[in-house]
Amino acid sequence: MRYGENVLPARRVPSLPIIFLRSLRDPFTAVLASLALVSTLVAAWATASVIAVLVVVSCALRAAGEHRADRSASGLRELVASTATVVRRTADEAVPVSREVPVEEVVPGDVVRLAPGDLVPADLRLLRSTGLTMHQAALTGESAPVPKYPVDEPAPGTTGAAPAEARAHGRDEHGSRQELARTLDDQDFDRPEVCFQGSSVASGSGTGVVIATGADTRFARADRLPGHDRRTTAFDRSVHGISWILIRFMLLTPPLVLMANAALRGRGLETLPFAVAVAVGLTPEMLPVIVTTTLARGAAALARDHRVIIKRLPALHDLGAVDVVCLDKTGTLTQDRPVLECALDTSGTPDDSVLHWAAVNSLWTVRLAELPSADALDEALLDAAEERFAEGLDALEYDAVAALPFDPVRRLSTAVVATPHRLGRHTLVVKGAVEDVLERCRLTDDERAGTAALAGRLAADGLRVLAVALAERPASPRPFTARDERGLTLKGLVGLRDATADTAAAALAGLADRGIEVKVLTGDHPGTAARACRDLGLEPGRVVTAASFDALEDTELGELADSSTVFARCSPAHKARLVRVLRERGHVTGFVGDGVNDLPALRASDVGICPPEAVDVARETADVVLAARDLTSLDHAIAAGRAGGAGIAGYLRITLSSNLGNVIAMLTAGLLLPFLPMLPSQVLVQNLCFDAAQLAFAYERPRAAALRRPLTLRPREVLASVTGFGVINAATDLATFAVLVWAVRDTRAQPAFHAGWFTENLLTQALVMVLLRTGRGGGIPTTAGVLALTGLLLPLTPVGPLIGMAALPQAYYPLLALVLALYAAALHWGTRRARRTDTPQEAPAS
Repeated sequence: MRYGENVLPARRVPSLPIIFLRSLRDPFTAVLASLALVSTLVAAWATASVIAVLVVVSCALRAAGEHRADRSASGLRELVASTATVVRRTADEAVPVSREVPVEEVVPGDVVRLAPGDLVPADLRLLRSTGLTMHQAALTGESAPVPKYPVDEPAPGTTGAAPAEARAHGRDEHGSRQELARTLDDQDFDRPEVCFQGSSVASGSGTGVVIATGADTRFARADRLPGHDRRTTAFDRSVHGISWILIRFMLLTPPLVLMANAALRGRGLETLPFAVAVAVGLTPEMLPVIVTTTLARGAAALARDHRVIIKRLPALHDLGAVDVVCLDKTGTLTQDRPVLECALDTSGTPDDSVLHWAAVNSLWTVRLAELPSADALDEALLDAAEERFAEGLDALEYDAVAALPFDPVRRLSTAVVATPHRLGRHTLVVKGAVEDVLERCRLTDDERAGTAALAGRLAADGLRVLAVALAERPASPRPFTARDERGLTLKGLVGLRDATADTAAAALAGLADRGIEVKVLTGDHPGTAARACRDLGLEPGRVVTAASFDALEDTELGELADSSTVFARCSPAHKARLVRVLRERGHVTGFVGDGVNDLPALRASDVGICPPEAVDVARETADVVLAARDLTSLDHAIAAGRAGGAGIAGYLRITLSSNLGNVIAMLTAGLLLPFLPMLPSQVLVQNLCFDAAQLAFAYERPRAAALRRPLTLRPREVLASVTGFGVINAATDLATFAVLVWAVRDTRAQPAFHAGWFTENLLTQALVMVLLRTGRGGGIPTTAGVLALTGLLLPLTPVGPLIGMAALPQAYYPLLALVLALYAAALHWGTRRARRTDTPQEAPAS
């Protein structure tokens, strides 16, 4: 086929091995792999094996979780349309006939027929239309149907009808098609003669010639917009930020140990295994495993219980850090359908008769014009009439005569019915755009101005306003035409608003309760956006239009974005810029969008989120897919993200505090003792015991307070806390050193020193796990108890002598208990002081 299949460019789901290899790019995982290599070079085989196992387990868990999410997201993929009605010749001399073909077989030059409800299979230019309006919300964010009709003079740079004629006669105009396809840009969505793939027919019918298919459509090209690559996220700035700081310390530790021992003790390369062991001791080896396990468990629970798909595991952490959520209005806060808000007479007083006549127009226009279905506005009026009137739609039954359907040029429709109880008289019922109906009514200038002002107030309040007028005419055998729509009597106005999403109000309230600001970024009218927000309980304040901030510098726009809630008439570039400046001001942003016009903002945000009805390219760009039509599932996802973040933060504080204290103490003791304070094998066994115990943190449940506010790991604050508790831990270790000097009394009794320090290290680590934990459950007290028993009993078992430890004198244990009691009191004091002086780890992140 010359042009290829008319399908969107598919993105392959990466294979498990590819995702596994990508996981190795994580900086901390890479450092662990490097430490394993160094351990191998110094013949520390056990250390190298343990680290290698941790790296493999972490990467495997992460790869499995992300692969499962990718497959779930790809399962949501839908084609834009399944079949299309095209007009083709079966042979060169045959008469063109209509037939259904699979959408992938549509090619440039095909003539396509559109009917209500049809999805547009490709970009096409209209040749003819009857009352055609299109839903383009997925492309532009505009909730109202857009009129489409052919024009005599195509826009500059486009072609005439040649491609259609060429196709009908079996010829191609490849150059013309490509020229036209290249001219389509963001502004072309407003062109009345072009229908775009990804839009759907709201009402009317039309025939058009295909000008672009597959990857050449405007819909597909939106996925290749330049300059909107994803930046570093909150996860990158927090966990990775802490990782890089630790990496620097780990890289400095071995050289410092070697130089200090060489200068003060005259030791050479024989201390290299110990130096590597100290570097490993500083490393929270379980960090990749804990992070991956915690996030993978949260993602699996969300998919199972709330039908939320986390496509990128770090995005779950980022959700917990989000403090600003930007929403596209259409399809997110509102449904793609209007509902009746009011029916008023010319004085602004509620009047059900106005609704009655508006519904009569809708019913008989659809029936007599033989339209396949009513458009969204007519459906809203008919639904309101059925609910409002006791007789339901029976109240609209008249002897119908004729109908003039809606036309996007004259912007009104007319139904003609027999006038009740007046033989030989017909009533014209006209409904349409206010200014067009008023032109055809008998009104004084004051009446016209008053009605226009009333309509303006309703529109400013976010309503879509239609005027309803009547005229009585003598019965006539000639057909009624648009010329009869004159000398009308204005009946009143009807106002319709966007129907809000069922769960949107609850979702917005939930976000507010969690300390998250909401910003509405929409391509819709300012009044419509403000009205939707008020209906959902979100105070819009002063609505900012895109035109008003185009000339602002980023700094000024950032201040405006911080203080405003609703931004209207936004193009895709405007949305992306707003998200970017919010991030530059320190906010962690999430963006919820469902259309092609939302792609740049989805990419610019920390977390891109889309609902299940989002277009294909939006679902593939997003990090999180809400697979259920329930916006409150976003609240569950944020809670899960905060739970995961709290668990990771607790693990880092506890582990790094303990590790830092141990390293400081070992380095100090190593310089004071004539022998190494712990053998590399003992350091390895100690790390293995602590690492195994730390797995409990992946199953810890956070306290309710941790879920109330956005949670961001700030490297500086985490390390400040770690340093404080690490110093306490180091002081405890050195106090234990003094106790050992007194209890053992013989500094040549290396096995006793090693056993005493090994026992104290595991006991202090058990205390840290219990006293510094921030959550509940997870079996942490039990795990800490097992860790403490291991520290007490292992030196007394046959394993002790194998790794260079011996039994301790009984006098050591009471003194150790005293040291541990003082250590527990210091931890308790430090924890209470931290809670009083430290603010919660709330976004925005610095």
